[in-house]
Amino acid sequence: MGIFIKWLAHASFQIRSEGKLIYIDLEKNSKTSEKADLILVTHSHSDHCDPSKISKVRKEGTIVIAPKDCIPKIGGNVKTLKPGEEMLLEGAKIKAVEAYNIKRFRSSGNPYHPREFGVGYLITVEGKTIYHAGDTDFIPEMRQLGHVDVALLPSGDTYTMDNTEAAEAAIVINPKAAIPMHRWSTSPEEFRKKVEADSNIKVMLLREGEEFQVA
Repeated sequence: MGIFIKWLAHASFQIRSEGKLIYIDLEKNSKTSEKADLILVTHSHSDHCDPSKISKVRKEGTIVIAPKDCIPKIGGNVKTLKPGEEMLLEGAKIKAVEAYNIKRFRSSGNPYHPREFGVGYLITVEGKTIYHAGDTDFIPEMRQLGHVDVALLPSGDTYTMDNTEAAEAAIVINPKAAIPMHRWSTSPEEFRKKVEADSNIKVMLLREGEEFQVA
C-alpha cells in the first residue's frame, strides 16, 4: 500500500499507511472522512487543536497524543509526550521533539510559542520517518533529529519560520522531501526555489486535499 501524506489545511495532515491512519493538528478547515487510529496535536492553539474535529474522527481505541494543556479541551484519555520521549504503537513509533520561538514575540516580549508549550513529532511508519515541526522557529535541536524522509515545515512568518528560515531548516534536516505548511501569505514557490537551489531535496507544494506517496 505504501505511505500517503495528505495536506488537509494549515498545519493539518493525514498520514495513511497499511497499518495506521494518523491525523495531525486538526483545525476547523480540516476535511476528514475516516476514523483515526492515532491523533497528534502539537499545541493548544485553536488552529492546531479543534476539539470538534478531533471528536468527529475519534473512535473506540483511537490514541490521542497532545501536550498537557490540551487535555481539558479534548477530553477523554489523552496521552502526553515531552520532547525526547517516545511511544511505540503497533505499526508506528512517535517521538516528541522541541518546537518553540527564538525570534518571534508578542508585544509583551513573550514568545508566541515558548519552550515547553508545544512539540513537534517524528512519526515512523513502515520504515519511513515523517517530521511534523509544529509551530517553531529554526531551532538548534533540528540539527539532531536524525534521519527524516519527509519534513513538514511551517513557512508563514509572523508566528513561525519564514520561507528563508524554513529553507535553511530543510537543508540542515536534509529529508528526501519537504512540504511547506502554515503558509499564511508567503509564497511556497519561494520556499521551493531556495531549497532546491542548494540541495537535492524534493519540495512538494500540495493543494488542500492533495496527497502524495512517500518514496
